[in-house]
Amino acid sequence: MDSKAMRKRILITGASGFTGKHAVVHFMKKDYEVTAAMRKEMSCEGASVVSCDLENEDQVMKLIEDANPHYILHLAGQNHVGSSWEQPLSYVNSNVIGTLHLLEAVRKKVPTARIVVAGSALQYNPSDSSTLTHPYSFSKTMQILVSEAWAKLYNLDVVIAKPSNLIGPGHSNGVCSIFAKKIAAMEKGDEKKELHISNLEARRNFIDVRDAVAAYEHLFLFGQRKAVYEIASSVCYSLKEVASMLRTLAHVDFQITNDEANSEPFLIPDTSPLQLIGWKPNYSLEKSLLDILTFHRQTKD
Repeated sequence: MDSKAMRKRILITGASGFTGKHAVVHFMKKDYEVTAAMRKEMSCEGASVVSCDLENEDQVMKLIEDANPHYILHLAGQNHVGSSWEQPLSYVNSNVIGTLHLLEAVRKKVPTARIVVAGSALQYNPSDSSTLTHPYSFSKTMQILVSEAWAKLYNLDVVIAKPSNLIGPGHSNGVCSIFAKKIAAMEKGDEKKELHISNLEARRNFIDVRDAVAAYEHLFLFGQRKAVYEIASSVCYSLKEVASMLRTLAHVDFQITNDEANSEPFLIPDTSPLQLIGWKPNYSLEKSLLDILTFHRQTKD
């Protein structure tokens, strides 16, 4: 039998993004036949690259028909909390309408394909409006609600992933990347030797993007239909602890300043369902921070 015919076909939306780039590399190494979908085409060695706007229903239908995937990793969408305040409709169109177009195309063209939808730890509880804090949270919550609805109404094979704060090498607007980029600039003499943090005691749960992508593969292979899986580490760190780790890794000393130091309650996500299907994180926070810092040292921004 043709070896290509035996390979599993995976479609990755948002393949040009922070997580998407890591996902393409991961699944290529695992010998999947990868279709990398993105708004603007860029090189993805070994993968079939397709330009597609998920807000365009016809383009999405053609994408699914041509790729004919066994698996779909849905990463596409907008994910910046700050800009969601200025462009809420854009976030709804991207994160909700784009997802609906994808689900409809799957329903009509490849109804047996498994879809892993990447949600967010910043989703709110729809039954408690006090937990809604920004338009991004609204758009991601609606994305998951429509995914769960289509899974139930049309019996689609949907699995929901809720990753924590993703970190790792690459261009990211996450806090660890912002800190590391400033430190790399300090090392080059291009930045004042001061790292300012609004709230030193703000706590976050971080998970390396490479561990998250490995978790997505576990969900394709072993996850339960219509289930929700948290992807996180077992420890929450304050931003002060993160900054201190980065200072030990830096080639320059710098001052850490802050506006306030108020502790915040932060529950550690329950990753036991994911661990039961064989996943565990491999990257420590220190290793992730070193890789992020190395990336920014080597990158001309």
